Amino acid sequence: MQIKDVVIVGGGTAGWMCATALSMVLRGRCNIRVVESDEIGIVGVGEATIPMIQRFNELAGIDEHTFMKATMGTYKLGIEFVNWGRVGDRYMHGFGPIGQDLWTLRFDQYWHRMRQLGKAKDLEAYSITRMMSKANKFMPARHDQPNSPFSSIAHAYHFDAGLYARFLRGLCEQRGVVRTEGKIVRVQQHAETGFVEAVELESGERVAGQLFIDCSGFRGLLIEGALQTGYEDWNHWLPCDRALAVPCESAPVLTPYTRATAHSAGWQWRIPLQHRIGNGHVYCSAHISDDEAASTLLSRLDGRALAEPRQIRFRTGMRKKSWNKNVVALGLASGFLEPLESTSIHLIQAAIARLVKFFPDQGFNQAEVDEFNRQNRFDYESVRDFVILHYKATQRDDSEFWKQCAAMAVPDTLQAKIDLFKARGEVIRRDNELFAEPGWVQVFYGQNIIPAAHHPLAELLTVEEGAEFMTNVSEVVAACVQAMPDHAAYIRQFCAA
Repeated sequence: MQIKDVVIVGGGTAGWMCATALSMVLRGRCNIRVVESDEIGIVGVGEATIPMIQRFNELAGIDEHTFMKATMGTYKLGIEFVNWGRVGDRYMHGFGPIGQDLWTLRFDQYWHRMRQLGKAKDLEAYSITRMMSKANKFMPARHDQPNSPFSSIAHAYHFDAGLYARFLRGLCEQRGVVRTEGKIVRVQQHAETGFVEAVELESGERVAGQLFIDCSGFRGLLIEGALQTGYEDWNHWLPCDRALAVPCESAPVLTPYTRATAHSAGWQWRIPLQHRIGNGHVYCSAHISDDEAASTLLSRLDGRALAEPRQIRFRTGMRKKSWNKNVVALGLASGFLEPLESTSIHLIQAAIARLVKFFPDQGFNQAEVDEFNRQNRFDYESVRDFVILHYKATQRDDSEFWKQCAAMAVPDTLQAKIDLFKARGEVIRRDNELFAEPGWVQVFYGQNIIPAAHHPLAELLTVEEGAEFMTNVSEVVAACVQAMPDHAAYIRQFCAA
């Protein structure tokens, strides 16, 4: 009853990440084949990630500096948001903790009280990753200094998604994964159960398996084309439905963060790589034409465009089931959330880890399939809520798009979080959801949602003690950042492509 043949339909980031993980876990006890077509290509643009990708690379046995060289990578410490609360506003969602927690309260509760009294700096002064970003500095965490802000540095990466897939493919082929080039023209299913039995290629070759991983992108060749699983549309909460992507020449300063700049009907990403900058404009076609969107994008580049803008059309949402019969959908085949918080690769990574946990035999236990789908849905919905918050928490009234976003009703799960924070700054992390308290706090404050009160236990510190605590934390953070190397200098020394 053991699975003998795993067929991954589609390469790209999702397909090769899955092949990498399964080749490590299964250790040759199962045949793994990736079927992809160079003619079809991948959506892949410059990718920005979040810190959990470090864990994936470690488990895959990937050396960080080797990976950075191969993918033209740079380091990422957070995301800068421009014009989201109001035009002219600017804040950063930095990775890692903020300040130093005391007793039973988070640091931000003491900070909020001191801020009300005029005795605290902006929140960024107490975040080492935000201050590093501001100074364009970088170094990895120093775990040999557990009581220092050096130990709490959290970083991720910017890299070329196409180069990352190629890099992973090389590792996989060394580990026995077979790549088959070809277009799939037919999906063969069992007459009674509907399980996928094989895919037939344009060449006439038949590729059979017991477990199929659908990494075919938005098409969802197996999960939707063959199994007609259904799609849940979240466009009423996240109205952007198109993106234009274009690379441009590098800027003089190599910044260690992603930037998301809000425009009149969407937002623009900026992802700095070693050899170029990746840019894109995510927008709502009901509020701006394609030509206007392209003009907005091209007029706001750091340097000369290196290609014509490429359009990507999408529907934000997710499959009603990511695992259906003997097909597991990953990446864009499973669902799509716009890349505002750089969660695409993490959702792939989380689903792969879940597949390993519930790896089936040929019996495909339905209870385990259902639990996989429940957990996958929770991941998507919790990330969805965090992304919606950026649109809902706006005071912009300069366009119909932003008025619509500010007025929209949001999911009950998000509204509960907003109401809780507005009362006295509380954030509850449910079931180990992806974004922890510091992330929510930074977006709330960054977009001008201010609690009516602070937690009463914050008054266990006198005003003088609280002010001294704020000063000490900010001075230690500043001193640590001062001692760090420049981001570009660090890359030149350790991982220049």
